[in-house]
Amino acid sequence: MRILIAEDTEKVSASIAAALKSSGFVCDVAQDGEDAWFKGSTESYSAIILDLGLPKLDGLSVLRKWRSEGIAIPILILSARGTWTERVEGIDSGADDYLPKPFEMGELLSRVRALIRRQGGQTSSSVTIGPLIIDPKLGSATVDGVPLSLTPLEFRLVHYLANNPGRVVPQAELAENLYSHDHDRDANAVEAAVSRVRRKLGKKILQNKRGFGYYLEAG
Repeated sequence: MRILIAEDTEKVSASIAAALKSSGFVCDVAQDGEDAWFKGSTESYSAIILDLGLPKLDGLSVLRKWRSEGIAIPILILSARGTWTERVEGIDSGADDYLPKPFEMGELLSRVRALIRRQGGQTSSSVTIGPLIIDPKLGSATVDGVPLSLTPLEFRLVHYLANNPGRVVPQAELAENLYSHDHDRDANAVEAAVSRVRRKLGKKILQNKRGFGYYLEAG
């Protein structure tokens, strides 16, 4: 799962990125509105954390541009300006959630996970695909109750596929969501990660539709 953090205060963005990474996410950071808009318009993200007080282009303008372009990525707004009118304006402009500053990091993580669950049509905090159960909060997964030993990369792969049920995910899309913006997205590395995960999950769970991509089979 890949998250864009649009926040101009370096200390805040670094803290958010560290917390997200420790929870199994990959992060990109934009420190001004123009960079945030460009990355959100051209890259694939599972969610965006958007500060309203960005330089060059303010957060609400960025949000409206994304929504006018048809970009449906879940967006959590952050702002030190927490009046109810600003919250209403943010939600009416297309935001999915609003968190005033200062905030507890645990709450931010919980809200991000909730946005991703809803985007994938999940209502429970855990994700179940047949015998596979994924707990995003703990970063753990089991098959038939047996814990799996997954690396952070492997967990991100399984989590992303699980949040796209009933859909074959192309290899290029997987690569975009497994690695950060400045990481070399090598197709062979993705294939190697998929191969390792298939051995751990079992071939019946992680399926490959040749020429199209990968999906999880409920069985």
